Amino acid sequence: MTTHLSIHDSIEHLNGVGEQIAKKLARLKLYTIQDLLFHLPARYQDRTRIIPIGSLRPGDEAVIEGEILLTEITYGKRRSLLCRIADGTGQLTLRFFYFSNAQRQGLARGTQLRCFGEARLGRGGLEIIHPEYQRLSGELTPVQDCLTPIYPTTEGISQAKLRQLTDQALRILNKPGTIDDPLPPEWPITLQHPPLNESLRFVHRPPPDAPIQDLLEGVHPSQQRLAFEELLAHHLALRALRAQAQQKSAIAINTQGKLRKQCLQNLPFKLTDAQQRVIHEIIQDLKEPHPAMRLVQGDVGCGKTLVAVMAVLEVIEAGYQAALMAPTELLAEQHYQNFQQWLAPLGCKVDWLAGKVKGKQRAQRLSALASGETGVAIGTHALFQQDVQFAELALLVVDEQHRFGVHQRLALTRKGMDHKNHPHQLTMTATPIPRTLAMTAYADLDYSVIDELPPGRTPVNTVVISESRRDEVIQRIHKACKDGSQAYWVCTLIEESELLQCRAAEETAAELTAAIPSVRVALVHGRLKPAAKESIMQDFKAGKIDLLVATTVVEVGVDVPNATLMIIENAERLGLAQLHQLRGRVGRDAKASNCVLMYKPPLSEKARRRLDIMRKHNDGFKIANEDLKMRGPGELLGTKQTGLVDFHIADLSRDADLLPLVQKTAAQLQQHPRLVQTLIDRWLGEKQQFRQV
Repeated sequence: MTTHLSIHDSIEHLNGVGEQIAKKLARLKLYTIQDLLFHLPARYQDRTRIIPIGSLRPGDEAVIEGEILLTEITYGKRRSLLCRIADGTGQLTLRFFYFSNAQRQGLARGTQLRCFGEARLGRGGLEIIHPEYQRLSGELTPVQDCLTPIYPTTEGISQAKLRQLTDQALRILNKPGTIDDPLPPEWPITLQHPPLNESLRFVHRPPPDAPIQDLLEGVHPSQQRLAFEELLAHHLALRALRAQAQQKSAIAINTQGKLRKQCLQNLPFKLTDAQQRVIHEIIQDLKEPHPAMRLVQGDVGCGKTLVAVMAVLEVIEAGYQAALMAPTELLAEQHYQNFQQWLAPLGCKVDWLAGKVKGKQRAQRLSALASGETGVAIGTHALFQQDVQFAELALLVVDEQHRFGVHQRLALTRKGMDHKNHPHQLTMTATPIPRTLAMTAYADLDYSVIDELPPGRTPVNTVVISESRRDEVIQRIHKACKDGSQAYWVCTLIEESELLQCRAAEETAAELTAAIPSVRVALVHGRLKPAAKESIMQDFKAGKIDLLVATTVVEVGVDVPNATLMIIENAERLGLAQLHQLRGRVGRDAKASNCVLMYKPPLSEKARRRLDIMRKHNDGFKIANEDLKMRGPGELLGTKQTGLVDFHIADLSRDADLLPLVQKTAAQLQQHPRLVQTLIDRWLGEKQQFRQV
């Protein structure tokens, strides 16, 4: 009996949950009965009515009833048990690859069956592979009285088991006062949506007349009620993290800005208004005696690195250290070169710490860092290895935050906690994130946008063409180089093998060298030694190379204003963010620039849409919004790495209109700390560990 149980009791108190089942449920993060109630269906099946076989179409999931006409074992590539079943409107084959002799005997001719499964087109017409079925006796067997929920599951836990356990949890929910509804009934959201317990019952067991399309799309009022509460819980958790950070101490950086002003005087150009605005916001952050936490977003080429340099100079002038962490060695190396170029003339020591820096050279760099001689260290995740010690780290700059795991970022943050102070944090991303998504996923951070490109930049003209016109593209390169411009040719491959990618790039470079002998062609790929790679990049930047062929393993990060043509081969294989990043390598000058997205037909509908978005839009934020619609927030942010945007029922692209109300409600709930904690515990559970700084 479950009537005496509370939703806060362990899931092991439910009937049918022993030690082994409990371990498997733990893989789904299900520990309590409440966890089970908030483990929501991913989709639904309609098993509330019997569908005539004659009306079935390929792809339909349906319940059918009929009489077995024939059962036989066939031997082809695989042994199969086939049952021919008919209901007077049509016939259909049931196919079993795994079966016992007893099962075969139970499916004898003349047996009445009720089956459920997906109809597919087989050699002999429609068939259902491994249907769920039951034999019917003469009595009327009722069909299910609600839509069938399909839950996210794990090996060893069947859908039937989850439904049986959820039935028990719902019986406990029926008791009055079982679950806290943290949203008072007079609040706006609850005026238009059902109460929490009703919403949970409806979502787990929708009645037969429930609008299945609304449920599948996640827009039913009961789902929206739960989605709102989940978004609210995430937002509150991030606000709590922010409040926690405000309680910690950091070094207040307050200088006269001499190094910063000197660096600006040395630049051959002026900063944009957007850069100046964001630098001012960061400097104000650094003056506070608690850790700054700011996200700086900006499109490709907007000058984020220079903004970071200005923040680093403030810290160095105050006598402390800074660290910059980048996701790849090539990107870290590029940052190192830029920092050297700007900081060396000011007498500031910059060091680069990568995995490949070993032996005596590594020991020297570690010593200079530990003594405080090095003002800024730049590297990959190698920066947070145990032997890396800072004299006093006051600022941590993280480039492309969403490509780091939360634990990696926090490990480096803790490097600055040796002296009771926490480092200030500045996060940069060139992947434009729609404002609604940033407000939710990074609600613990202040938010700055560099929404202006340096003057003289012209929008890149983008064309989409089939690879059948490859010869025309080669002629276009010939003309561009003849006119004094430079070009990129990026090779993409589905295969993950770096060796295969490099071979394809080598073949392309050889083909282009033969086709246009007057053009100086060079090749860059991931298997080149760093010195060789660096030499080629520098030659390209110096104009000694006309055409650079590269794989996507290498992020072509050199700023070459004279490069005006970008060819991306097999562009249909890349996502919008990567296409936009690559296109951003041209159009860095007043010269007209072009990007050719070359595809191999036939195109899938999604690939066609992606390429069309690239053709129509140059604005990274518009592209990011389209990306959000197409891929969802998990992929856009790298859900598995952030540990943040991993929703049960909410969908940031679908539910964006709820976010202003989420923020308003969160502000009202600050006066009710118990309700806040109830919400966070309910929806986030053990994921709160990610929010501990």
